[in-house]
Amino acid sequence: MPATREELIERARALAPAIKARAAETSELRRPHDDSIRELIEAEIIQMLVPRRFGGSEVSLSTLFDVVEIISAACPSTGWIASFYIAHNTYVARFPEETQEELLGPRGYVLLPAAQAADMHAVKVPGGWEVSGRAAWGSGIMHADWVQISGQAEDGRRSFLMPVSAVEVIDNWHYAGMAGTGSNDYQARKVFVPDRHAVDAIAFHAGVTAGSKLHPNPLYSIPFLISAYCTILPVLTGSLKGALEAFGQGVERRVRNFGGAVVRDQQMAHVTLGEMEIASRIASDLARTVFDAAEATMGVRDFTLDDRVAAKGKTAYVSKLCRDTVNAMMASAGASSYHLDQPLQRIWRDLNTVCSHAFWDWDVSREAAGRQRLGLPQVNPLV
Repeated sequence: MPATREELIERARALAPAIKARAAETSELRRPHDDSIRELIEAEIIQMLVPRRFGGSEVSLSTLFDVVEIISAACPSTGWIASFYIAHNTYVARFPEETQEELLGPRGYVLLPAAQAADMHAVKVPGGWEVSGRAAWGSGIMHADWVQISGQAEDGRRSFLMPVSAVEVIDNWHYAGMAGTGSNDYQARKVFVPDRHAVDAIAFHAGVTAGSKLHPNPLYSIPFLISAYCTILPVLTGSLKGALEAFGQGVERRVRNFGGAVVRDQQMAHVTLGEMEIASRIASDLARTVFDAAEATMGVRDFTLDDRVAAKGKTAYVSKLCRDTVNAMMASAGASSYHLDQPLQRIWRDLNTVCSHAFWDWDVSREAAGRQRLGLPQVNPLV
């Protein structure tokens, strides 16, 4: 029987201590730890959004939030990759039925990085396409079995699936933050992609395709950007919770140099810790409203531009709140917190890196909200 929501949450909690213990090593490896990926698969966490016809749990989006937030609090890099793998199984459900059977049938899941920028060039050939190009920000490539890449074809933008053996992985992920994601580029050189592994990118991003219509669950037909916001939000809020735990432990044990004052006894420490606690709760609560709105809308009516702008604005605001809060933690934590063996500085670097992502850029998001308020057309493609 597929795992239930309650079982998945409990399994995530059970795995979290081991994932947390590997967090520093994961960063040093510059890729997710093999044991963490294996455990997430064995716990059926990666499979949680796979359609039931392929043995998946097909649980709610809110379950994704709860599970990924737990994993991300333990290790932001592992949470990031876990969330991508979980969510990208729904992308396969937008491809033709034959492709879904091919990718999801044998094991009931796929490990899929999914680059959406139009960095590929595709030429029509008999039976399919010849695809070339380089995909950047390949989160999930280090344990992938298939990859998704998008590009310009002769008949417009298309998105393609190909086995990971068909691409070259470029070892260029040398980043100060989210180092353990292993988000290396991957490159295709005149790879043949059969027609069944290609879909119209406009339809894919809108959400509704011939493949998605095979599933009665509207989860498989939500717009790409709404799905992307739901994929990342629990990574942000979970990471901040992990930072709060590390910060609180620092307050508990810290003694100020020279004066010898015990920080946990100082009123200002209580005020600062309380502010961080409140900010963490608000970030999580606000993030949940994006999930609530998505679940209330899908299958009931089409997602409107207002829906998309609102979701983008909330995601960007959560991102800003998480980054500002973790920066304030580091400013208050003392010089010893910058030592490389301290988890707070690693999570600080992770959050500052992931909060710079183009999808939830604060300037773009607030401009979009302002233009929508004034009834002006949107000018950014990521709205």
